[in-house]
Amino acid sequence: MKATLIHGTRDIRLEEVPDPTVQLPTDALVRVVAACVCGSDLWPYRGVRPTTSPQRIGHELIGVVEEVGSDVRTVKPGDFVISPFALSDGTCAHCRNGVQTSCERGAWFGSEDSEGVLVDGGQGEYVRVALADGSLVATPGMPDESLIPSLLTLSDVMGTGHHAAVSAGVGKGSTVVVVGDGAVGLCAVLAANRLGAERVVAMSRHADRQALAREFGATDIVAERGEEGVARVTELLGGIGADAALECVGTKESMAQALASTRPGGRVGYVGVPAGGPELPIGQLFSTNVSVGGGVAPVRAYLPELLDDVLSGAIDPGRVFDATFPLDRVADAYAAMDERTAIKSLLRP
Repeated sequence: MKATLIHGTRDIRLEEVPDPTVQLPTDALVRVVAACVCGSDLWPYRGVRPTTSPQRIGHELIGVVEEVGSDVRTVKPGDFVISPFALSDGTCAHCRNGVQTSCERGAWFGSEDSEGVLVDGGQGEYVRVALADGSLVATPGMPDESLIPSLLTLSDVMGTGHHAAVSAGVGKGSTVVVVGDGAVGLCAVLAANRLGAERVVAMSRHADRQALAREFGATDIVAERGEEGVARVTELLGGIGADAALECVGTKESMAQALASTRPGGRVGYVGVPAGGPELPIGQLFSTNVSVGGGVAPVRAYLPELLDDVLSGAIDPGRVFDATFPLDRVADAYAAMDERTAIKSLLRP
């Protein structure tokens, strides 16, 4: 089959690799219907995280089950499934506590599972999904083609944006500032609105992203950054800053922006994959009573409720995909996101 490998900085290639097969009783073989490029994929693409040897890449996918191992009970061949970016058994203590990203037997796409068997990257024609019972979520029947983009967001970005909002305690009447206008940040705007926020400030300098943020529920847009951005957010929110700040980038600057935009006693929810050395200033947190929560989003925990809202039409997060590429143009899909000509690139094998 064909699958995507990263060889180095801005070196993405589609290559022939061995066809995956069911190797363990807990496996499922899935034919990929749609995959995509994640903002976190850009860190190795840009060389922020060095690539020392060719590696499979991609961790967001939806598809159809082709075959299952003898122990799999929750999905069957023919099921249309959503796979969270982190694979989990669903039975260990951490999974039972809703933190499937810390599963004791967990696995990640593009690396070896707990048994030492390679899990394919998501940007390919097929994948062997380890721990299928705990990981995969089947839709009720074959979804309409129009739902494909929104269902794909449930594998990562919508659940991740939701995790930022949940971690920051967003609820009815909250004032919220969202730092980051990529797909995760935009989904965080949607999540905050879904949870009942009264005021949502999206920090964005790009007209297309500003427009989508407003459609997702942003009440205000702030283009300024640094101290000017903090001053503008504070002015908009009654002179005291936001109840909740959602950090959706992962840099030192974005974390500083989120912390400074939060009112005393407020909360920061962070989900940006760390790059560029973000650190928490304990003195600042101590003096302001600002609390910080978040991390790797356990999207498997959020999948059922978000799936219901997608299927009912209550939310349409798939609008973050503004460019679609066939798999054989995966290098162009990366370049489009790197050059900011696309918010998020969808791939169709």
